Amino acid sequence: MKGEDMTETVSGPARRGKTTVRKGLKMRRIFTKPGVHPYDEITWERRDVVMTNWRDGSINFEQRGVEFPDYWSVNAANIVTTKYFRGAVGTPQREWSLKQLIDRVVRVYTETGREHGYFATDEDAEIFDHELKYTLAHQVFAFNSPVWFNVGTKSPQQVSACFILSVDDQMESILDWYKEEGVIFKGGSGSGVNLSRIRSSKELLSSGGTASGPVSFMRGADASAGTIKSGGATRRAAKMVVLDVDHPDIAEFIQTKAREEDKIRALRDAGFDMDLGGKDIVSVQYQNANNSVRVSDEFMRAVETDGEFGLRARLNGEVIETIKAKDLFRLMAQAAWECADPGVQYDDTINDWHTSPESGRITASNPCSEYLHLDNSSCNLASINLLKFLREDNTFDVEPFRDLVELIITAMDISITFADFPTERITETTRAFRQLGIGYANLGALLMATGHAYDSEGGRALAAAITSLMTGTAYRRSAELAAAVGPYDGYARNADAHKRVMRKHAAANDQVRTLDEVDKAIHTEATREWAEVLRLGEKNGYRNAQASLLAPTGTIGLMMDCDTTGIEPDLALKKFKKLVGGGSMEIVNHTVPRALRKLGYPGEQAEAIIAFIAEHGHIVDAPGLKREHYEVFDCAMGERSISPMGHVRMMAATQPFLSGAISKTVNMQETATVEDIEKVYFEGWKMGLKALAIYRDNCKVGQPLSVAKKKAEPVAAAPVVAAPAVPAAPARPVRKRLPKKRPATVTRFSVAGAEGYMTASSYPDNGLGEVFLKLGKQGSTLAGVMDAFSMAISISLQYGVPLETWVEKFTNMRFEPAGMTDDPDIRMATSFMDYIFRRLALDHLPYESRAELGIFSAEERALQVSGEDPASLHTTEDVAALAQSAPVDQAPAQPAVAAPPVIQIQSAPVDATESHGRRTADAPMCMTCGTNMRPAGSCYVCEGCGSTSGCS
Repeated sequence: MKGEDMTETVSGPARRGKTTVRKGLKMRRIFTKPGVHPYDEITWERRDVVMTNWRDGSINFEQRGVEFPDYWSVNAANIVTTKYFRGAVGTPQREWSLKQLIDRVVRVYTETGREHGYFATDEDAEIFDHELKYTLAHQVFAFNSPVWFNVGTKSPQQVSACFILSVDDQMESILDWYKEEGVIFKGGSGSGVNLSRIRSSKELLSSGGTASGPVSFMRGADASAGTIKSGGATRRAAKMVVLDVDHPDIAEFIQTKAREEDKIRALRDAGFDMDLGGKDIVSVQYQNANNSVRVSDEFMRAVETDGEFGLRARLNGEVIETIKAKDLFRLMAQAAWECADPGVQYDDTINDWHTSPESGRITASNPCSEYLHLDNSSCNLASINLLKFLREDNTFDVEPFRDLVELIITAMDISITFADFPTERITETTRAFRQLGIGYANLGALLMATGHAYDSEGGRALAAAITSLMTGTAYRRSAELAAAVGPYDGYARNADAHKRVMRKHAAANDQVRTLDEVDKAIHTEATREWAEVLRLGEKNGYRNAQASLLAPTGTIGLMMDCDTTGIEPDLALKKFKKLVGGGSMEIVNHTVPRALRKLGYPGEQAEAIIAFIAEHGHIVDAPGLKREHYEVFDCAMGERSISPMGHVRMMAATQPFLSGAISKTVNMQETATVEDIEKVYFEGWKMGLKALAIYRDNCKVGQPLSVAKKKAEPVAAAPVVAAPAVPAAPARPVRKRLPKKRPATVTRFSVAGAEGYMTASSYPDNGLGEVFLKLGKQGSTLAGVMDAFSMAISISLQYGVPLETWVEKFTNMRFEPAGMTDDPDIRMATSFMDYIFRRLALDHLPYESRAELGIFSAEERALQVSGEDPASLHTTEDVAALAQSAPVDQAPAQPAVAAPPVIQIQSAPVDATESHGRRTADAPMCMTCGTNMRPAGSCYVCEGCGSTSGCS
């Protein structure tokens, strides 16, 4: 148990005479030592951060000599330097050290805490200051991005990333919604809103006319969001629109995005540019928001019993239409199958866990669905790096974790005291209810490292225990803060409801069944915390109406060098690591070796398994790996991916211990059915989730890069009237050799500092017929292998193998050296092979063929970004002048009635890397650095520069 002197607040007359001491909290040291500044125990080093423009290779950011701890990765340091350091680059005012950044932020927290009586003594304030600096510098936790952007600067001190707005059935309110949303988008945050108060298109106006309905007003908001976001760093607006399931326009709302997806397909097939970021995609509506249906228990029970359900007028609540609940539920699942929208939010479950119902219902959420509270409110977030608490013996360091939660909750509550907010209504509500959102990242890595399968009873028990301890400690600290600086303004009115929800959390904690000593130790401490929550809350009340949720942790997850975001499992078993000198390398996630040690594999056997993963990207048939251990290495994607219900079960295990909800999308295979989606939505309700969204692979047309246009359907051959008496000999291609004198180009190139030369020779009619590569020293093994490879490629081209076949096969091949090149058209290459065949494609393939493969020159990419058609660069003559390879001359065939068979070149089965690329194809392209973003909860994050499409 904690020492009483470390947790009690100090107030009232002291026992030594009549001297009084101020109210405040006693702070505990977790990681720091008295008399030692936390920075003094860190080895600092200077680095150069240089970021290039992916379109033309020019330098778009350069700051040399920045200072970071030596254990920070290149990626984490780059992201913090480019996104969070303040001051004009190149001026003395520009921040250049992580120390300056942390000091800027922590100084405001500590000074505000002193001014408002948060600390019992000056010593406690110093402990708070030092512990925050230590934990931030050691990547133990991180505040959300707005804190790093704004705190301690001359800008408004906005600390919240998540906002909820409100709209009433009045034109003035609707226009205010447009304005408030725009202000929030401009500041780089996201918001959500429920439109159910707006009259449906089936109801009358007071003037006698028919109402427009909420879906029509969504058009204006969508256009506004698209316009504002088009000037930002990401194409997807952070925006959520919710409609209640009993709204008369619910069917139209459900189908809005699915209908638009049909339109996208039709326009694409008609030749319009409907790729993500394409010039014609802007004509499609409703693409800038996530849509969710707010379903009630009444509706879900009607679905369960195949009953009827009434749609109600907005003004008087009368039923104006009765429908079959199952039909509407099927419509939701069908639309989600077609375009991933709408998601679902379970209204009665959400409001059953509401701490402040006397002040209003919870009607909406933020864009990623984890923040759920009153209208016109906001929430600031902070997330803990769970892997920092895993000891070498694979036990969880319970006490430091608990103490860190105390520290973070104290700091987050202080931030509301000094924070600025985008509107007056949000200011009033947030100050009155002081909503906080503590959460965590790296759960997936923690589970794998401890030998737990993500979809297992053991994995869920460990996740539940950690989440329960986190939220229990957060509310216990909130009760202590209430004694020190007072409960939240809305507490008195909602005291009974708030205490009831605390009892629900405590009761859920009692239902957790631990499976081993690690779970048991965490759960035992969580049980103590919940007992203290109930005791102190009864006495003091609570400082915060909300304490916890699970956010996507996109940018801040990269800042903390986390392997996994939020509640997510590992995305795949391999990842890319940036190198100090530029470039990157693909490595097996470091949690894999630790998991193998935990499972008892000796060194040599573990090395063989790791080598197999490095080569194949999965563990199936890895040498010596027991089949019962396969599930430990299951990931969100890849050869063995976690089932949709596995994700749902993990959400259900942690949801009872969260004030808010969970940002997570349940990924489903392309082959998933509408019935599969219905099951996920229905089981999510049964299991007590608050919100749920799905994504079926390849359900959207728009892709981050230009997708292959539909290839012409093969023309059916005329039916054969009679078979020949003698079978025709199969036609064989004939090699067409190059003339002795032929045009050639020599390209000198560099990939991650490694140089090479390529000579490409053509036929007189410009068809490519020969490629020779020089890599490595003459006589070396590498030089010999490349000579043989060159001859094989050259002969195949002369026999008529299309260049596209080789380009398709060898681009995106990954091995070292990989990284930056000196070619303005190809700024990054994943290997020599990747660079060589991209260069050959640019030099020898027509634009249409390259567009299908997603290969563009710098000039073509620039036109795409500006909204112009890159095809305008190429005339018909240009296209005709390019040939893929030698024409195929057929050898004389035996006389026959039947036409000779068409020779087809079939590719080998795709490897794990190619498969992984397809599975992330629907993630948007980062418009800052040009790389594919990856899923992070319900949002997306760019691992290259840290940009996100939602909460961070």
